[in-house]
Amino acid sequence: MKRVIIESPYAGNIDENVNYARAAVRDSLLRGEAPIASHLLYTQPGILDDNNPLERAQGIDAGLAWGELAEATVVYADLGVSSGMALGIARAHAAGRPVEYRCLNAWPAVTRPWGGLIFSANSRGSREGCLHA
Repeated sequence: MKRVIIESPYAGNIDENVNYARAAVRDSLLRGEAPIASHLLYTQPGILDDNNPLERAQGIDAGLAWGELAEATVVYADLGVSSGMALGIARAHAAGRPVEYRCLNAWPAVTRPWGGLIFSANSRGSREGCLHA
């Protein structure tokens, strides 16, 4: 199984983002991958408080440490790219780890304050985007 880091948003609409991250992990598993979504693990009650900047940073650092073992970073982009996701993407690029962008086409369209259609560059430099606004 290919070990992958899952990048998806957490902060903001936490309930929606947790449900989305769970769907992303399921999608990855169904592709035969072994995903880790640290933002689902470390933000559970009694572990770390995402509203505490020090604990948030500790959780992000712990999740990124797994990158040393991962074969790829997979960005689920239907809901956009958060600052935490951008950090994970930058760390993947710096480590020379492939970054793949995916959309869950069955995911319901949501209102995004930064716009509708989301485009991202994949590791081959082409542009692909989520097809719903």
